[in-house]
Amino acid sequence: MKKLILLLLLSISVTTFAQKLERIEPMYWWVGMKNPKLQLLVHGDRIAELGVELNYPGVKLVGVNKVENPNYLFVDLEIAESAAAGKFPIAFTKGGKKVLQYTYELKNRTANASRKGVSSKDLIYLLMPDRFSNGDPKNDVIKGMQETKLNRDSMYYRHGGDLQGLINKLDYLKDLGVTAIWMTPEIENDMANASYHGYAATDHYKIDPRYGNLALYKSFVDKVHEKGMKVVKDIVHNHVGTGHWFYKDMPMKDWVNQWPVYTQTSYRDEPVMDPHASKADQKKMLDGWFVPSMPDLNQRNPYVQNYLTQNHIWWVEDAGIDGLRLDTYPYNDPEYMRDWAIKIKAEFPTLSVFGETLVNSAAAQAFFTGGNTVSRGFDTELPGVTDAVLKNAIYEALNGKSGWTDGIFRLYTTIAQDFLYQDAERNVIFMDNHDMSRFYSMVKEDFDKYKSGMALLLTLRGIPQMYYGTEILMKNYSDPDGLVRSDFPGGWPGDKADKFTAAGRTAQENEAWNFVKTLANYRKNSPALQGGKMMQYVPENGIYTYFRYLPEGGKTVMVIVNIEDQAKSLETSRFEERIGQASSATNVITKEKINTLKNIAVPAKTTLVLELN
Repeated sequence: MKKLILLLLLSISVTTFAQKLERIEPMYWWVGMKNPKLQLLVHGDRIAELGVELNYPGVKLVGVNKVENPNYLFVDLEIAESAAAGKFPIAFTKGGKKVLQYTYELKNRTANASRKGVSSKDLIYLLMPDRFSNGDPKNDVIKGMQETKLNRDSMYYRHGGDLQGLINKLDYLKDLGVTAIWMTPEIENDMANASYHGYAATDHYKIDPRYGNLALYKSFVDKVHEKGMKVVKDIVHNHVGTGHWFYKDMPMKDWVNQWPVYTQTSYRDEPVMDPHASKADQKKMLDGWFVPSMPDLNQRNPYVQNYLTQNHIWWVEDAGIDGLRLDTYPYNDPEYMRDWAIKIKAEFPTLSVFGETLVNSAAAQAFFTGGNTVSRGFDTELPGVTDAVLKNAIYEALNGKSGWTDGIFRLYTTIAQDFLYQDAERNVIFMDNHDMSRFYSMVKEDFDKYKSGMALLLTLRGIPQMYYGTEILMKNYSDPDGLVRSDFPGGWPGDKADKFTAAGRTAQENEAWNFVKTLANYRKNSPALQGGKMMQYVPENGIYTYFRYLPEGGKTVMVIVNIEDQAKSLETSRFEERIGQASSATNVITKEKINTLKNIAVPAKTTLVLELN
């Protein structure tokens, strides 16, 4: 009888706890952080009616903040250097009596030395986890989530790809020459429609259960590292989904940017940098909502700032992530993003960070990068950006007709503007992504142009990024976006062809795959391509030539781009500064030996990648 009463009391206690204390975030933290401050978001029914008490050596309760919504408390802690890892109770009291209790844990940090960061030595492979490979059909549909339909025939529904599917294909990626993996966001997106893309978060601390769970995600990161590769996490500061738990019960009205009537962003980045811009245009760009289903977070709110920054630190520390990609960077509050970058770098000096900046000029891109190189007035502390301007220049080189500033000259002049950046090597260069028409379609399925484009991507300065399926000539246009987000063939049991294998690919697809593999794996062992200097020459006679080299010596790589429809003979005397004493070369792709460098035969619509001997 006594045991039964005890069990009933425990049951009542647990029930009360679940009803009153819904969550504390971050759920746990670490000792040894550079920033001793920690702000806990506490959410529960009328939780603001309760007091907070704790007693743990080295942990000071600095303050308990009540806000507009009585279902929230923001608890400020200070963790001393002397604090040891361990668990301690946080008591929630009323009238001097303990009503609820949460056991909080402080963990020991992982050594930062193990975090290599992503650099120009790497090749990033971008994929959408829902569309890459389905390794666990049991999680395709999760009971209780808003979107319950699985339909691979529709571009808008979920298709069932997941973390286990990606883990199963890590050897494929390693063999291809990939050294870093970037997934579109894998945190929970419990939205009724198009939840697969990941950019409408509904829980910042939870892996979407249709992909797996936190333990599986951490296992994924570990397995990637075991294979000598790295992980880039895609994070979104600017907005969340309307299904987010804190949007449904906001701490305060100004948790998101409010308007008298729904106001969408202008998508124009110019007012952010324009010295003549109106305040109204700036506000619409920064505070307007991205789309109606994605509320715009108010990053001037200090509670929002703390929540986001701590969440990103939590993920990097807990999972051992190597780099961060920042979605929709120009739409964020500039002062907050600078503060964010400083705090992230303090905790993770070797972590790589790059921001998505789909703007229209090199100067506009440089405006967002660190170093105050274009007299912005303050240093953004952002190391690099997604180099869309270079992407556009490569397309112009491949598809355009040469003029004073057109065709191949667009690529040359774009690279010539690298003086605008603190370090252009930290920019991520790419041909396409999940929001853009696929590369092979953009060159009208011209295979010679495809090979030239891939050669440029893997030999120019910067950090190359390839979109999944580019290596097997996947194609389509981004109108609508879903058309460029099709499944990787062979990622699902029963697929007609398995293009993860040579046997499942066509002859041309294998030629494309082998071209990428050869150059990507060569790049892994070429210090000149990984981080060497670049010297380019003014294009002449339809040919653009540049070199990647190390000032201290070593193998030099010569790249010759012929965009013309006819073969050319390149006379090389004007390249003496870089060719130096070299007398021969080896074609990196074909392994063919070129015995003299005085005149080099360059086939039509071809990019030669030559290692000088």
